[in-house]
Amino acid sequence: MDRKNIKNILIVMFMLLWSTAAILAITWGSEFNWPDNVHVKYGFPFTWGIHTLNTIHGPVDIWKVDPSVLLIDLVFWFSIMSLVIIVVSVSFGEKRKTLG
Repeated sequence: MDRKNIKNILIVMFMLLWSTAAILAITWGSEFNWPDNVHVKYGFPFTWGIHTLNTIHGPVDIWKVDPSVLLIDLVFWFSIMSLVIIVVSVSFGEKRKTLG
């Protein structure tokens, strides 16, 4: 295998793993049980959605979704992926020939 094939395999493997991790981080819910408020927060590292399940008045079904934070979360995850792909591409790139 030459360097180009190794670089391509590394990039594809990283993209698959990172995309899976990003989807899990964005959709994973963390449940918080307080005595008068039970809710689930979605998104990591930025919380873009809160699903309230129970309050002091009884069961409810309230969603609070902030699309701008969801967009920021997506930009965060996929900008890191893009930076790593650029670094791998440059580090495994063809060596420049010097004149002289």
